[in-house]
Amino acid sequence: MSEINNMEMRAVFGKTLEEMMAKDDKICVIDADLAKANGTWYLRNIYPDRALDVGIAEANMAGVAAGMTSFGMKPWICTFTAFATRRMADQIAISISYAKRNVKIVGTDAGLNAEYNGGTHMSVEDVAIMRAIPGIVIYEAVDNIQLQQAMPQIAAYDGPVYVRVGRKKIAPVFDDDYKFDLFKADVLKEGADVTVIASGIMVKEALTAQEELAKEGISAEIINLHTIKPVDVETVLASAKKTGCIVTAENASIVGGIFEAISGIMSQNCPMPIVPVGIKDRFGEVGLMPYLKTAMGLNASDIVAAAKKAVELKK
Repeated sequence: MSEINNMEMRAVFGKTLEEMMAKDDKICVIDADLAKANGTWYLRNIYPDRALDVGIAEANMAGVAAGMTSFGMKPWICTFTAFATRRMADQIAISISYAKRNVKIVGTDAGLNAEYNGGTHMSVEDVAIMRAIPGIVIYEAVDNIQLQQAMPQIAAYDGPVYVRVGRKKIAPVFDDDYKFDLFKADVLKEGADVTVIASGIMVKEALTAQEELAKEGISAEIINLHTIKPVDVETVLASAKKTGCIVTAENASIVGGIFEAISGIMSQNCPMPIVPVGIKDRFGEVGLMPYLKTAMGLNASDIVAAAKKAVELKK
């Protein structure tokens, strides 16, 4: 397993951004007083003219970034997920997306990753907010290896992208042989009885659930949906038509998230049982990840229960 998986995700983000800035002098990073927390502080020493801070003024950060694109710059703006979405929603919608600006919006500590920062910083509704804004691509990192491969492809994409990441160490899923495609979902395990569509930290839980389900004679197909918008409809439909039922697993609210995205696709193409695993219309709370996963119902055991329910509904 690559040494990169021993690093914190924010360190991988900063390191990869540094490498991209070395190759392209138009790439810059803008922070809103969270550069130390998000792993980009040291870039100010290397690129003092392209590693900037606007202070605690996130909406202004979005406007500044949008303006910089008019001069050919390619800004990455970075703050905690709650501020990157709830606080900046109007500026993202109008100054960035409506104006078709090439800005990358990075939200860190996605979902339960906020842990001790609690419910105010645990933006479980960020995916729903960003899905509702036209023209924005939404990507969620699974692990460090994927993030390192994803960032150059995201940089090469001409248009706004919302990047959803953690800050601390993330359980590895991929090895050095992995090949990332921004707009293609990964079929990690093939199965015949139920399709589990997972993103972010829930991919590891889905893989654990797959092993448990196999012990009970249930064959689960595991899909990593790293790009939440646009959904790789071809891969989703191919799997669903084979298995006949779906479980969605997301570290975000099921209201407006992956569950509703997949439900919309299937209702128009191939109606079937879809059972959600995710945060169910509630705010987050203070706690460490093991507690939070149990409190919110985001453990592998919850995916197992949902898969059994989906298979039963299919009958």
